[in-house]
Amino acid sequence: MGVEMKHNTLPPTDPKDFVFLGPIGTGFLVGFLPFIVVSLYALCPGETCMNVQELLFKDIPTLQWSDVYSPRAVQIFSSWMAFQTVLYIVLPGDLVKGVELRDGSRLEYRMNGFLAFCISLIGSMVAHQMGIINLAEAYDEYLPLACTAIAFSYLLSTYLYLTSFIGNRMLAEGGVSGNPFYDFFMGRELNPRIGDFDLKVFCELRPGLIGWCVLDLAMAAKQVQLHGELSNSMALVNVFQIFYVLDSFWSEAALLTTMDVTEEGFGFMLAFGDLAWVPFTYTLQARYLVSHPQYLSVAAVVAIVALNAAGYAIFRLSNRQKNLFRNNPDDPAVAHIEYMKTDRGTRLMTSGWWGIARHINYFGDMLQGLAWCLPCGFGHQIPYFYAIYFTTLLIHRDLRDGDNCQKKYGKDWDKYCSLVKSRIIPYVY
Repeated sequence: MGVEMKHNTLPPTDPKDFVFLGPIGTGFLVGFLPFIVVSLYALCPGETCMNVQELLFKDIPTLQWSDVYSPRAVQIFSSWMAFQTVLYIVLPGDLVKGVELRDGSRLEYRMNGFLAFCISLIGSMVAHQMGIINLAEAYDEYLPLACTAIAFSYLLSTYLYLTSFIGNRMLAEGGVSGNPFYDFFMGRELNPRIGDFDLKVFCELRPGLIGWCVLDLAMAAKQVQLHGELSNSMALVNVFQIFYVLDSFWSEAALLTTMDVTEEGFGFMLAFGDLAWVPFTYTLQARYLVSHPQYLSVAAVVAIVALNAAGYAIFRLSNRQKNLFRNNPDDPAVAHIEYMKTDRGTRLMTSGWWGIARHINYFGDMLQGLAWCLPCGFGHQIPYFYAIYFTTLLIHRDLRDGDNCQKKYGKDWDKYCSLVKSRIIPYVY
């Protein structure tokens, strides 16, 4: 009983540990991030796209209430959330325990995301072909759908913040500053649940991530509707991104060891990111190609496929090596890996993939992100938003992780950094 009482009585987050410039920065981001989502649409709503330099000489497009809200979008979004909720609850799957929490407990999760993904995508395509639904409608309702997702993110985040004060909740160490703006953004509760329904893990993978792929298919359907054919550039973007998400679901249990699940509270940052940012900024390339189809040469297709394959190989092989070494360092596949042992007893790899760079997996992610943008050609800058944003995000994550490891390992981390000099990009950064 004494251990349980500590759940909701964590010491306040030290201001020295604030991220995103503390309460001022997080308060700003609560309004600015949704503004970016809407602005990306306003700057490139269809056939007319504005480049950055044009903003200096042209009026910024204005939007009307009818542009951002429609009852049909609310209906589509609500139906999608309900559908994913039902799949999460009823589909069979292995029961897997998460990492050990502060009180020694381990939450249980049902791993049925891969099945939910397949049912959602195959079901959407079959229903479209049978005329039951019109996938292309999502293109027409794109901005109202995005705004509905944003509004829902605000509502969900408010619910999460208020309920975190009720009862004996397991709080996140980084979200208990006492400042409502900061804690609302970062999230106070670590793993909020309604019964056995884990809100954070559900939102991390289901409605937004699967929705991203269904929206990609919707953009492809709209391109066929407008132009009578599917361009090879649209096909590449769909194949790359669907495969990326499919791979995530194939390794669904690995999510349970990520920082988002084990350390971050569930607040606006993750709720908005999962439900609005991912599906409505990651589909930017596919949406651009609806009105700007690119017909790539064979050489261009081969080069882009090779770039994506290289990025995927680096990302997947490095993560596999890390997981094998973490779970069983005597496994023949990783027994040759050199490492240094810290005073805490942790083994830090200094050879293999992780001897090349401290976050070599991020480098693979960067290459894939660039490969997703290149099919859009070089006529506009907007489609490259993802590559620029994601590179910035990964660099920020690396810096945050470096700070955390410095506090955790002290001089051992300094020694490790002297052995593995590159952060992400080998011999460059």
